[in-house]
Amino acid sequence: MTGHVEISSTSTPAAAVLPRAVRRALDVMHAGLDRDIGVAELAEAAGLSARALQRQFKTFLGKSPHEALRDIRFESARRQLLLGKPGTRVMEVASRYGFTHFGRFSIEYRRRYDETPTQTLRRQATFHDTVCAQLQSCSAGAERPTLSVGPIDTVPGHDEAARGIADEVATALARAGIAATLQTGSARYHLAGTIKGDGPQARLIFRLIDRESGRHLWAHRIEGDWDRATAFDEQLAARLAAALHPSLRAAEIDRALQKQDRDLTAQDLALRAMPGVLSLDEHGNARAIELLNEAMTRDPDYPLPFALAAWAHAQRVVYYFGADPVRDRAQSAECARKALSLRADPTALAIVGNALSLLNDDSAEQVIARALAIDGGSAWAWGRSGWIDTYKGNDDTAIERFMIALELAPTDALAFNNLYGIGVAHFNAGRFRDAAVWQERALAEHPQLAWMHRTLCPAYMFAGGRDEASDSARRLQEGYPELTLAKVTAGLPPLPQATLDRLVGALHDVGLPA
Repeated sequence: MTGHVEISSTSTPAAAVLPRAVRRALDVMHAGLDRDIGVAELAEAAGLSARALQRQFKTFLGKSPHEALRDIRFESARRQLLLGKPGTRVMEVASRYGFTHFGRFSIEYRRRYDETPTQTLRRQATFHDTVCAQLQSCSAGAERPTLSVGPIDTVPGHDEAARGIADEVATALARAGIAATLQTGSARYHLAGTIKGDGPQARLIFRLIDRESGRHLWAHRIEGDWDRATAFDEQLAARLAAALHPSLRAAEIDRALQKQDRDLTAQDLALRAMPGVLSLDEHGNARAIELLNEAMTRDPDYPLPFALAAWAHAQRVVYYFGADPVRDRAQSAECARKALSLRADPTALAIVGNALSLLNDDSAEQVIARALAIDGGSAWAWGRSGWIDTYKGNDDTAIERFMIALELAPTDALAFNNLYGIGVAHFNAGRFRDAAVWQERALAEHPQLAWMHRTLCPAYMFAGGRDEASDSARRLQEGYPELTLAKVTAGLPPLPQATLDRLVGALHDVGLPA
């Protein structure tokens, strides 16, 4: 099996200032992860005494050479498992990176990553199966960002592999609702690719460039053996498209914000509204609805504004933004129906699925399935499928789907909502301390979102943290001074009844008025 290791494009700040001796030692570690490497060998490669090398590692990395090597091995094994394909075995991965005792490897892996190696691999199998089951047709629509791909720069002899990579990427981008082409032409953006080096440690580097301004918007690096045309497959292409999408979306939003009001199209208005919808806060929601109403009037055949409006009105119900939840429910349902009657791409379908699931509409699951059938790398669709499973009480499956969404697009604007969803799924399962920890992570990214406290406060209560629960309840009431148990109950999403009873009971115990 060919190994591929996905690596963040951003170098660590310390990497540029590491002494040459430390860098040489690290190079030896990376080249020999499958064998025993002692300090004496590292010191010889670094040109230092063993004691001097130990001292430099402690000074610049905060750890000994042995600890650094162990960390590199675990990080490499983790990345390999995160890109696992059918046939991948945990024991083979562990051995490849120098772990000869499988039991100890599994215990330490779980301590580091809060899951077993088998759980990591099982999640990748779920993703792989979804990508392989994608429909042959790609999403269509005139109002799509245009992006040219390649050609991939490489050394002579790798031309066939480079062409295969460009083809896979263009197809994955088209599935994601991006007008991808292998011809530069009039494309607004360009995805440049380069293969550097050869063998298993060859680097495949991508850069997304705004052709008009020349600005670099995003970069990504994957290590692997790219000598064969089949090395870069559909699964890797879907991951690449998902990782690229948030930066491309942000660039499109910025472009719409820069335009004169008189020149705005329905697409521009929808893009201007999107940050407000994604913020999940009251002020952003209100401004977004204004923009979306104008967009829907301007072009009643463009699905994105209707999809966003459906979600925005549903938010007004579950996050207590509006004074008339019955009216907002009806408007959300009407906009969702309209969006689905048009030719919606996976992004619009995922947004409609968000709205319908909050309305407890049974069709939400089918809509999300349609989105994933077109684009198996849609982080928004994976995240919403996690929420649908949470509402159904399928907690472990929900967590798996939230994690897939986070791995696909960790910098996406909705990533925090996947963290929050994992917390709620743990609450469903009665793992209250875990529920609190994950919800705290989500709240740390958006501390102004007081509605999270309606589930975080009960998590604290059931975990035995009464002081934390009291503080959380205070923050909830500061955000919603007139909130009552009745209003909480009316606005909560369609969680399992046992969860709803626990939430309301805990909020009653901390003093929320009836």
